[in-house]
This record gives sequence, C-alpha cells and structure tokens, in this order.
Amino acid sequence: MIISFSPCYSWSHVTCRNGNVISLSLASNEFSGTLSPSITKLKFLASLDFQDNSLKGVLPVYLANLTHLQNLNLANNNFRGPISNTWGQLSNLKHLDLSFNDLTGRIPMQLFTVPTFNFTGTRLSCGSSLKEPCASGSSLRVSTKKSKLGRVRDVFVDVAGEDDCKISFGQLRRFSWREIEHYNSPGGEAAFVREVQLISVAVHRNLLRLIGFCTTSSERILVYPFMKNLSVAYHLRDRKPGEKGLDWPTRKRIAFGAAHGLEYLHEYCNPKIIHRDLKAANILLDDDFEPVLGDFGLAKLVDTKATHVTTQVREKTDVFGYGITLLELVTGQRAIDLARLEEEEDVLLLDHIKKLQRENRLDDIVDGNMKTYDEKEVGTVIQVALLCTQSSPEERPTMAEVVRLLQGVDLAERWAEWEQLEDLRSREFSLLPHPFAWAEESTHDQVAIQLSKAR
Repeated sequence: MIISFSPCYSWSHVTCRNGNVISLSLASNEFSGTLSPSITKLKFLASLDFQDNSLKGVLPVYLANLTHLQNLNLANNNFRGPISNTWGQLSNLKHLDLSFNDLTGRIPMQLFTVPTFNFTGTRLSCGSSLKEPCASGSSLRVSTKKSKLGRVRDVFVDVAGEDDCKISFGQLRRFSWREIEHYNSPGGEAAFVREVQLISVAVHRNLLRLIGFCTTSSERILVYPFMKNLSVAYHLRDRKPGEKGLDWPTRKRIAFGAAHGLEYLHEYCNPKIIHRDLKAANILLDDDFEPVLGDFGLAKLVDTKATHVTTQVREKTDVFGYGITLLELVTGQRAIDLARLEEEEDVLLLDHIKKLQRENRLDDIVDGNMKTYDEKEVGTVIQVALLCTQSSPEERPTMAEVVRLLQGVDLAERWAEWEQLEDLRSREFSLLPHPFAWAEESTHDQVAIQLSKAR
C-alpha cells in the first residue's frame, strides 16, 4: 500500500500555496552535512532560509535551477569554494545572504544587481579596495537613539559604499567621524565595549545587525541598519493619525520572530547572551515587518562557571519580558497603565488579562484595532504569555520550549498545569487577610522584571 502525504499540512517551518511548497524557514536548527540536490524538486520555492546551521560542502550549483527564488539565506554555515556563474540565472532574487561562509573567488556580476545582498565574512572578491561592495546599500541615512545609560549613542543608517573604511571586530566597519553628523553625548567605554562585543558575536535574522562603530575622544557610536518601520511599540500605541495598525498575521510573525531571536541568544549563540531588557520598544521592524531584537545595553554574557540552575533562572528574566510583550501584541496596551484605574481595572496588564481570561472575555482582551483575527491562534498566544509570566522563574518555560508551545507542542499539558496552580493560589489567597486593595501578587516581582524604564 502506498501512503501519500503532503508537508503542507503537517510539517512546521514550511509554507505552501496552492499545494506547492513556496518557503522553507529552517534557520538555527543545528542542521549539518550537505544540502541535498533533492531540494530542486521544489520547483515553486520562493524563499529558502538555512541561516545559522552547520551545513558544509561546495556551494551547490544546482540551486540555480530554483528560478522562482526571491529570498536565499545561507549565512553562518560552513559552505566553501566559489559561487557558480550559473547563479546568475536567479533573476527573481530580491534578498541574498551568503555571509560568514568560507567562500572564495569572484562573485557573478548579476548578483550585485540583487536589491539586498551580503557577502561579508567571506573571502570573496569584494570590498573597499575593489569596485563592488560586500553588502548592498544606498546613501548614508542617519537616525539616532541615545542609550538608556546615557553613555553610548546608537546610530541607525542605510550603508553607503565601503570606501576609506577600516575593519575591526571581525567584519564590522569603522566609520570616520566626518561620515556621521555630530552629536553632543558623553562617551562610556564599558557600555560601548560590552555592546560591541555582544552584538558582534550574535548573528541571527531576528537580531539587530551591528554594521560598525565610530569612536572619537568624546564620542562612541554604534551603527545599525536603518529601520524605517520603527518599533513594535510605535505601531501598537504611537502611530500617527491615519497610519494603519498591525494586523493579526503581522503580530503573529512578530511573536514567532522574537521567540526565535531569544532562543538563539539563550541556546545557540556562543557565548550565550541574556538580553535583560526585552520589551515592545526594543523590537524593531525591518522593511518587511520582520522583527529584530535591539538595544543590548543591559545584556550580559552567560557566565560559563555559573551552575545550570543559576543560568536558567537568569534566562527566565527574558522569558518574563517576552510574555509581557506577547500580551502587549494581543491587546495593544501598555504593561503598566495607571489609566486603567479610572475603570477600576488592574494597573498591571498581566493581572488585567488574568481576570479577563478567567471570565472568558476574549473580545475584551484583543486590541480593538484588529478587525479580524484567528481566535484559536490568539488563544494560544495568550496561554503562552501566561506560562511565560508565572511568578516562579523555575515554572516558566525556556525559550526553546516557548517556540514549541507557540506551535502547539505540549501546550495543552502545560496549560492544564497552569490552571491547577492558579486555582490553588486563588484558594490559598482567599484565606489570607487583605489589608490593602492591591494584593501582593507575584506579578509585581521586581527581580523578574528588571526593566530599564517605562514600557
């Protein structure tokens, strides 16, 4: 008996249209070995993402047969050798990232016409001493953001050519002061060095890419890609009149992307990193509204000498922040809002959502700016958010578990356990005296929050 099946209905990381696979999103999955020629059977494949794996071998010539490809990301693998001239046949490419592979030789000229390309971290023939750049870009466009520590200036730019630049910290570009408009902010050696070190080792599609830096006697500046779509917080609460809000598919993509970024920092980055300041304002959106985690000013490397238990507890700070961010995505509201007092509601968004959840008031939870949404998907995100924001760090899932929970794996079991714990806490709480209107609820755990400023 022959059993047929379709990856379109049962496989994760696969996107289909009209029964054809059009996208494989397989970044950061610890794949090794070589890329099979069988992939060319996916004739309608438009997006292929194998970033941050351990794939090896010569860069496959047969990928040139995937003529529908628009996005190809093989960054941070172990591919070697030249790029075949046949890759020039990929006329539909819009995004090409081959950075940080052991590639050598000349780059087919057709690939320099791809709107977004990145060949940095390789030995390919490109760069400041040659006619063609190693990364796409346009004229220098600058916006600035002062660090919360008041020490380091973040500058967001569209990268120009690579003339007269010096390379330091791997493939980071050192900008001259003349390239960046003058700002009066004090320097800060410790914060500057920490952020450069952290971001230069953390490379993932959902993490803000550090382009380079600039130092003078009075200034220390970090340079990032310009994010014209600003932050998640902006689109939830600060958009201008007439601007369109985020629809549910976009919010869902932000939830998954942020989870993947944190999972990479906690599980796969070497050394591992704890962000410590995850919130909607620190999740930026690229041209395609893909989320990237930024602002590593409070981040810390995981101490390799620390015990596994200690490390997990510290990582759970990020998990808590992620859970709160999920609630903000669903509701469009701030994590702490005194205005809710006027309606005799809880000031803390988490407590407010718990109350509405107990009363099965999903419509009152969801952001009124979302006209349509998938109730089951929203319910899943809310459940994951509440699992992430449990009072005890040990009870919160790891970010690797969060990614699986978002996909529905083991969610029913974890949610049943959460409901039992909440019921037990509620009964215990009812037996205690209440001298204050606000109960001393676990959601007010300052150790768990550790935020830099109002969210």
